[in-house]
Amino acid sequence: MSFLIRPGEIVPFDRGNGVVTLPYVGRWNSEINRITTGQTVFAPGTGLPLHSHNVEESVLILEGDAIAEIDGEQFDLVAGDATWVPAGVPHRFLNRGTTPMRIYWVYGGRDVTRTMTATGETFEHLSENDRGGLSAR
Repeated sequence: MSFLIRPGEIVPFDRGNGVVTLPYVGRWNSEINRITTGQTVFAPGTGLPLHSHNVEESVLILEGDAIAEIDGEQFDLVAGDATWVPAGVPHRFLNRGTTPMRIYWVYGGRDVTRTMTATGETFEHLSENDRGGLSAR
């Protein structure tokens, strides 16, 4: 089974504080997927808290200016730059620009979890607990 994904037809997942995710491929629409994908849009000055996943992740900056914090190091990124983060490595992305920042993300798995670095809490990716967009300023 294959299908076409049109962003305008996806119900957005609002993470709060100006961070919105568009889920593309995952357990919610496929019974056989081996990757999980989507896009997240960050308003200026927003980001996500430091966290890790149970699977590897690659992120492509589609638009805007980002800071990627990966395993304690910070990197300035622009559209076209990409990252790869192994499972279990703390990371986060922040919008350092004055316009929206868009990322495309791919997880190397079907059953994705997020573990918050500050609390150790683990929950299913894109579940009700997986909110918490934050102001990066």
